[in-house]
Amino acid sequence: MNDTASFGYRDVDASEKQGMVRAVFSNVASKYDLMNDAMSAGAHRLWKDQFVSRVKPRKEEAILDMAGGTGDVAFRLAKHGARVTVSDINPEMLAVGVERAKKKGLEGLIWSEQNAEELTFKDRSFDAYTIAFGIRNVTHIDKALREAHRVLKFGGRFFCLEFSTTTWPGFSDVYDVYSHRLVPKLGKLLADDEDSYRYLIESIRRFPPMPEFERMIREAGFVQTKVEPILGGLVAIHSGWKI
Repeated sequence: MNDTASFGYRDVDASEKQGMVRAVFSNVASKYDLMNDAMSAGAHRLWKDQFVSRVKPRKEEAILDMAGGTGDVAFRLAKHGARVTVSDINPEMLAVGVERAKKKGLEGLIWSEQNAEELTFKDRSFDAYTIAFGIRNVTHIDKALREAHRVLKFGGRFFCLEFSTTTWPGFSDVYDVYSHRLVPKLGKLLADDEDSYRYLIESIRRFPPMPEFERMIREAGFVQTKVEPILGGLVAIHSGWKI
C-alpha cells in the first residue's frame, strides 16, 4: 500500500507532497507577509510576539528557527541576542528573508536550506528549536519532531506555533465561513493566487487537534509538554523539553 499524505483536503502520494508544498510557497513567497497581515488582520504579529516571549531567547544561545522563511520569528529571536539559524525547505522564502534582513540592517543570522524531516545539523547542536506555522506543511510530522529532538541539546526546548481548531462556540462557525470563502479570494486579490491560499486553509483543517499533536510531541521524546491555546485554540503554542 502506498504511503499517502494530506495536501489540503486531498490525499496524495507522500513522495509528491514535498514538491507540491514547495510549489505553493514558491508562488506566495513575495506576498507571504502581506497575506499574513490580510488573513489575520495583523494578529499574526501579536501571536509571534507572544510565541517568542514563551521561548525566552537568551544572549548567545543557539536557536534553530525551522520553516523560518521570511524571518518574522528569527528577527524577534535575534533582538534578544540569540544566535539564530533560519532554515526552510523553500529557497524563495529564504531569499525574501535575507532581503528583509538586509533592509533592517540585521546581521549575524545564518540562512540554511533544510528539510525538517532530514536536518543536516549534528546531534545536540541547538539550545532551542522553534517552528511557526510550518509543521502542518511537513509530509511526515513525526519525522520532523524526532529530528527536532535529535538536534537539541539536553535541556533544550521545543516550541511550535501552529493553527489548530478553536473550541469557542459560535466563533468556529464564523471562522470557517471567513477562511473557506474569503481567504482564497484575498489570495486572488493580493497575490493573484487563489489555489495556494485555499491549500493553506485546508491544511489547517487537516492538522491534528491540540491533544493529538501534543501526544505526537511526547512520542518524539519530549517531556513536560504543554499546549497554550490562543482564541480558544484557533492558534496554539506547543512546547516540550529534551532531558
